[in-house]
Amino acid sequence: MKLGFITSICEGMTFEEVVDFAAENGLECLEVACWPNFGAKRRYAGVSHIDVATLTPEKAEEIKALCASKGVEISSLCYYPNTMDPDLEKRQSYIDHIYKLIDASAMLDVNMITTFVGRVPDKTFAENLEIFKEVWPPIVKYAEEKGVKIAIENCPMLFTDDEWPGGQNIMTTPANWRKIFEIIDSPNFGINYDPSHFVWQQIDYIKPIYEFKDKIFHVHYKDIKVYQDKLADVGTMATPLQYMSPKLPGLGDVDWGKYVSALTDIGYDGYTCIEVEDKAFENSLEDAKKAVILSAKYLRNFVI
Repeated sequence: MKLGFITSICEGMTFEEVVDFAAENGLECLEVACWPNFGAKRRYAGVSHIDVATLTPEKAEEIKALCASKGVEISSLCYYPNTMDPDLEKRQSYIDHIYKLIDASAMLDVNMITTFVGRVPDKTFAENLEIFKEVWPPIVKYAEEKGVKIAIENCPMLFTDDEWPGGQNIMTTPANWRKIFEIIDSPNFGINYDPSHFVWQQIDYIKPIYEFKDKIFHVHYKDIKVYQDKLADVGTMATPLQYMSPKLPGLGDVDWGKYVSALTDIGYDGYTCIEVEDKAFENSLEDAKKAVILSAKYLRNFVI
């Protein structure tokens, strides 16, 4: 397995600087943030280290040469919008950018993008499945034609009041995965597996690794701390940030030995990326870089 990190925490750094930072710290891959260079930003989003809208074959060759010279691979191009947004104009703008991501990923020989499926928060899961049937088959068909895999992260995206009550992503549980893969059964459509989201949902984060072993295209390393006293006070109907916090690997409730062991059991040898969302490391860019270094040092106990 190759160890790296998501570049969204490196806002203010150029792509070249991010690659240098990864190489200097013995990291082998980057999940490269590719948001559009316009529009509102949200926490951990809005960063663009490769502008996929203006990428040319010549620029792609420069990027590939840089990465090869530093021994750092691009694991995927990432962009995490709500591609089923109830605002149809926003939805279309998000989908349009997903297509640009697919084109760029193929041009760079990365052949992977990581994203969300999306959701209309105030509609039922069944209603959202019908929207999914309209939105996603054409995207996946295009990715198949380009030879690009799409890995969907299992984050519910219901942390803030505007995302309540259903969140902004339906691909969040093993039960939902089964229904979605029945609709789109494609070798190019799979999972970006993050155990932390299962912890606070009180879902077994080990068992699905075995059931969905052929669908795990990409892996995240992010921890989560559930505060049981707070959970006992507000209950599971509260917005999750009232009773939990994202943490660096090793500082939360994920058993990383068991997690990596399960990945080795299924023969996963792909990309694994640290995702930093720990508020204790948000004060500065230097803090964010320290978070990557600290996480990598801990994870080297399991990933070599």
